[in-house]
Amino acid sequence: ILPETTKEKPQQGTVEAVGDEEEMMSGLAVGDRVLFPKYTGTEIEIEGVTLLIMDEGDVLARICF
Repeated sequence: ILPETTKEKPQQGTVEAVGDEEEMMSGLAVGDRVLFPKYTGTEIEIEGVTLLIMDEGDVLARICF
């Protein structure tokens, strides 16, 4: 049993782009806010902006308002 203070909290981000919509099953769209595990995907930097490339299966949840 681990105390709450030692558990990793999920990260939060905004979808900036999606792959081929015909192959996607989740219904994610540009602008959606999502939760994902801390150590997932691949970080890249383009023109000073850090982006995270990940598989849609790594998304834990879509945040709805």
